[in-house]
Amino acid sequence: MCGIVGYIGYRKAYPIIINGLKRLEYRGYDSAGVCVVDSEPVIYKRKGKVADLEEFVGSKEINGNIGIGHTRWATHGEPNDSNAHPHVSMNGKFIIIHNGIIENYGSLKSKLERRGYTFNSQTDTEVLVNLIEYIYFKGNVSAEIAVRLALFKVVGAYGIVVICRDEPNTLIAARKGSPLVIGVGENEYFVASDATPIIEYTNSVIFLNDNDVAIIRKGELSLKTISNEALEPNIQVLDLDIEEIEKNGFDHFMLKEIFEQPRSITDTFRGRISTDKMDVHLGGLYHILPRLVNAKRIILIGCGTSWHAALVGEYLIEEFARIPVEVEYASEFRYRNPIIYKDDIVIAISQSGETADTLAAIKLAKESGALVLGICNVVGSSIPRETHAGVYTHAGPEIGVASTKAFTAQVTVLTMMAMLLGKQKGIINQNRFEELVAELLLVPQKIEKILETNPHVQKIAEVYKDSSNFLYLGRGYFFPVALEGALKLKEISYIHAEGYPAAEMKHGPIALIDDKMPVVVIAAKDSSYEKVVSNIQEVKARKGVVIAIVTEGDTVIRDMADHVIEIPKAGEIAESLLAVVPLQLLAYHIALMRGCDVDQPRNLAKSVTVE
Repeated sequence: MCGIVGYIGYRKAYPIIINGLKRLEYRGYDSAGVCVVDSEPVIYKRKGKVADLEEFVGSKEINGNIGIGHTRWATHGEPNDSNAHPHVSMNGKFIIIHNGIIENYGSLKSKLERRGYTFNSQTDTEVLVNLIEYIYFKGNVSAEIAVRLALFKVVGAYGIVVICRDEPNTLIAARKGSPLVIGVGENEYFVASDATPIIEYTNSVIFLNDNDVAIIRKGELSLKTISNEALEPNIQVLDLDIEEIEKNGFDHFMLKEIFEQPRSITDTFRGRISTDKMDVHLGGLYHILPRLVNAKRIILIGCGTSWHAALVGEYLIEEFARIPVEVEYASEFRYRNPIIYKDDIVIAISQSGETADTLAAIKLAKESGALVLGICNVVGSSIPRETHAGVYTHAGPEIGVASTKAFTAQVTVLTMMAMLLGKQKGIINQNRFEELVAELLLVPQKIEKILETNPHVQKIAEVYKDSSNFLYLGRGYFFPVALEGALKLKEISYIHAEGYPAAEMKHGPIALIDDKMPVVVIAAKDSSYEKVVSNIQEVKARKGVVIAIVTEGDTVIRDMADHVIEIPKAGEIAESLLAVVPLQLLAYHIALMRGCDVDQPRNLAKSVTVE
């Protein structure tokens, strides 16, 4: 969750680190800090965002070509100056930045306190840096050995970068469960939680694996395991453009990413649908396709928005491939002792590819002998490396904390998978298959048309920006979309919102409905349209306020609802992709009008790497 940046080379480190922290701020923004080594290490840290740190540093001259920086999402200890990273060991020998959680920090802290160590913060990270120092003194070993020996005693997850005052020309980086990337330049190296702070300097990177340790000096890099086994660096070249991580004229990343969806969906199916539109090719599944086709059960796992995409996937796969599907919260999956058979297919869905709960669920599924696949957006992240096979979404970097284009890209992949399986199993005939392909190919231009309604959505947002509660209703494919719409509003506007199956409204939520409760109903013309019309009538009979997402040209609901937002006519598989877009816009505008930070909502962070 926290963002890590490190630099060693010939440039001034401070500007590189500060700019890198700004790019990583979506991973956490409770506090920020830097350490730059000149003749001596100099540390500045501050509660708040990176801008607050910059203001604190002011015009101070910070030289030095080696440094580390951190932007924090608080786990242990409230956000304040003392708990901000970097942390320094009691005797000042070691300086550390850390992403993750040290689960056994309490017992380690007690042992260190018995040996005379005192602590200035509430963090588990300060325990780790003092443990490193204790081993360094007691064993009279090098900084590298002290770090590796300390990590043997740690239970939990970590991505760390360490500076030793006695070896000031060296950075030591290590990971287990929290991502770290090494950027390789000309006589310079970069360390970061992901590639976004690195890409403007180099596109050559090394993705560290669990239990890897990197020892980085000026012009020199060595990799080994914490057991001191030498590793050969595997340098990969990233296909990432600096413009993809800039706002490019939009006020916020979230709005930019909403408007990027026609392109991100196109990029997701580009090259995967044959030019004659008669077939779907998912190369990442080629070798395991027979097993997938013959699966008796598929389990989809994810968290948050990815879980909602999985729910859409359940409808798609069961309808088109007639394979039973279960959808599980990754965070609950391994704690309820699930039944997993060796012929099960488990599909893990994650934007970042680093979600800790999802990675833990993957490990459990693999231990049970299941075939584990991944649907992920970030090349080189942990989930693609931990799964047997999978499909990238190609949505491009998503910087806004509230996920938008990742959802539609995930649903696009799941749609193609369902269509492919249905065709392979003979459940969908060729004519129907080509109809579905044609529907999918038209989605980007239909979303372009929906985006033209942005001013209309903005006017509706103005009316309801001060509401305290919202209810979102949908049936069939639109039920997961209702859940996703409610989540977007909660995440960025801090308005309480709930998504429900429309038919379930009368089993409880209807008690909440009055003239102050906006009810967002996804009422596009599908097989359940008449039932949804009845649900709207039930809301209106109780003086409820209805905002309806309807198919273009609908007159029945227009006469009943207080506000309507039209989406183009499409088949049911495509309409779930279309209907979510106005809900994203509605949440965005309401949050903006309430003065909320839409890109960095309070208490949240992207890439949740703690359990």
